[in-house]
Amino acid sequence: MTSPINNLAKLRPDDSQSTPLYLQLARNLEAAIHAGLWKAEQALPSERSLSEQLGLSRVTARKALEILFEQGLIRRSQGSGTFITPRLEQPLSRLSSFSEMLRLKGFVPGSQWLQREITQPSHEELIRLALSPTDKVARLKRLRKADDTVMAIEMSALPASLIPQPQLIGDSLYEYLDSLGKPVVRALQHIQAINASAEFAALVGIETGTAMLLMTRVGYLEDNTPIEVTDTYCRNDFYDFVAELRR
Repeated sequence: MTSPINNLAKLRPDDSQSTPLYLQLARNLEAAIHAGLWKAEQALPSERSLSEQLGLSRVTARKALEILFEQGLIRRSQGSGTFITPRLEQPLSRLSSFSEMLRLKGFVPGSQWLQREITQPSHEELIRLALSPTDKVARLKRLRKADDTVMAIEMSALPASLIPQPQLIGDSLYEYLDSLGKPVVRALQHIQAINASAEFAALVGIETGTAMLLMTRVGYLEDNTPIEVTDTYCRNDFYDFVAELRR
């Protein structure tokens, strides 16, 4: 496989164009990032390295990197360098699993399980899942990862009658439900901004009080039976929610 270093020459701006060199370089780097030349959390060549290998001034390289930083494509770590920011665009018009979305974007999905057990449902879960007071739920809590980077905390509740052994669920809940012949075919989803609690901040590696996005989803079977209530606490700097609007 050709290394990113060997591909840098292809990113050099064209001196014959009227567009400023730093804008060309920023666009070329952006295209290379989206094409997967660098993986999430991989170090980007330094300002000095870019200028030397591409025959550009350090001012040009610096201004190009500044544009990428403003777009949220890279992050800076004091004393360590510049790194590719994992970023996931989630369309609001299509129902898909977290794992499926990551694979489509070229990431490797993963999970770190924090809880998989049968418990009593909360009052809200009783209502949303149309359960009786004697019913129990399979409670799932995990960290969702892209290329080993924590993107979100996911907490789900499903009827225990459907999932009596939650330990059997792998990285994808939806794929597991598909294997049972109980696919989620539609969902209602709400998104709100919250501030990270001390617990959540520690789990995803941000400061307490940092803005996060809370996505609450209720999933339904083909016969409109509610089957899933999921709260996903997303890192605000890693997620974009996209909606297409038409007239």
